[in-house]
Amino acid sequence: MIDRDLLAYLEGFVSEERKERFSDVLAHRTKFLTVAIEDVFQLHNTSAVLRSCDAFGIQELHVVEDRFGQRLDKNIAMGAEQWVDVSRYRSSQECMNVLKNKGYQIIATTPHDDSGLLQGFQLKAKTALFFGTEKEGLSEAVMQQADGFLKIPMVGFSESLNISVSAAIIIQELTQRLRKSSIEWQLTDDEMMAKRFDWVKKSIKNVEAIIGRYRSS
Repeated sequence: MIDRDLLAYLEGFVSEERKERFSDVLAHRTKFLTVAIEDVFQLHNTSAVLRSCDAFGIQELHVVEDRFGQRLDKNIAMGAEQWVDVSRYRSSQECMNVLKNKGYQIIATTPHDDSGLLQGFQLKAKTALFFGTEKEGLSEAVMQQADGFLKIPMVGFSESLNISVSAAIIIQELTQRLRKSSIEWQLTDDEMMAKRFDWVKKSIKNVEAIIGRYRSS
């Protein structure tokens, strides 16, 4: 439970413009749609996907780091890691189990011919979009357990796009469609309050010392 009195106190250290920005961004945030990336090798790709999540209102990113270790470059993410919640997993199975337990359907993004096209995808249930490695794509585990498959229609000679480009195209299309729908896609009031508290804390230097003085007064 968020201490609203403490939040109000801390917001006194933040500019009005900053507080208004938090409100505007939170109004467009969603957990109805989330993104998972599996064993991406290039550091800049993971960071670029993170930036796309932030830009288009996806609050949570799930990163499987089985083979290549941590794949987040803060220089490329350009601060987006402060605003998007990143969960890390040692295996794709662990990631899928967590997401399915939270009620998400697993949608594998793949250029295979039997995949459904982006424009025909029906966004009716909580959805986790899975993106795979640059060369090999998604693992067999994800492909076998996916609830559906999705691809971007292309008319050129290239059969696939860079993972960060693919993620940006799909996220932008689906979040735009989601906001025009009658689905309750927004964060709950409690979720908004928790994120506001988190973001306010991240915006204040020496915040723990300030909180300590508040609680001792």
